[in-house]
Amino acid sequence: MSKNTQYVSRQSDENGVIHWSDEENAVWRDLVARQLEIIEGRACDQFMHGLELLDLPADRIPQLAEVNEVLERETGWQVAEVPALINFDEFFRLLANKRFPVATFIRTREEFDYLQEPDIFHEIFGHCPLLTNPAFAHFTHTYGKLGYAASKQDRVYLARLYWFTVEFGLLRQNGDLRIYGGGILSSPGETIYALESDKPERHKMDPVEALRTPYRIDIMQPVYYVLENLDALFEISDMDIMALVEQARSLGLHEPKFPPKEKMAS
Repeated sequence: MSKNTQYVSRQSDENGVIHWSDEENAVWRDLVARQLEIIEGRACDQFMHGLELLDLPADRIPQLAEVNEVLERETGWQVAEVPALINFDEFFRLLANKRFPVATFIRTREEFDYLQEPDIFHEIFGHCPLLTNPAFAHFTHTYGKLGYAASKQDRVYLARLYWFTVEFGLLRQNGDLRIYGGGILSSPGETIYALESDKPERHKMDPVEALRTPYRIDIMQPVYYVLENLDALFEISDMDIMALVEQARSLGLHEPKFPPKEKMAS
């Protein structure tokens, strides 16, 4: 989570207002317009309901206070303004305190389709709608508390569970496959690929298996894990997740379903 970045987050003024440029607001407008069209019929109902509750502006980047008003009312969560990248300690500390970190920068048009770093569009549009949902909010809070108390080695395992749920999770809804992971829902290409491509494997969610599955952040995912419903996140939260980490460690990691990064030719 802490690495080099070309982006610099904008700082809020003394009134908590971030002054975005016309171009930055235009990038938000175009990202939202495109993604709203793509997620129709693909995002889970709870995500779409959260979008309605948030009522995000279509023509400008929302101020964090606008988002906080809704999240606080629905689940007691807040978003927190952070620099472009933060370390794991700070990440887990914020989640443990029901504060979702939001890097206050937005991608450039050169990286319009895909960005490895989480920008404000990814965090607000991709994740905040489901933070209005009690099951998702509770799972994220539980995850933050566990991560904050965990060792550096255990955090690597926990990161995989987060990846295959909060970021790249799928679920079943009314007999169909739907998306709830924010990493998918903020990516036009992966929104379609995750549901409609025959390339990735889709497995029923088993937390131990997810903890054992390697991933890469810079490719379309070769593996997804599917919940039976979003309330299953309550069940996972009630498990002894750190005992599952120990079980995953003793079983060992699965073979990656992707080539090593350094061997990929450009």
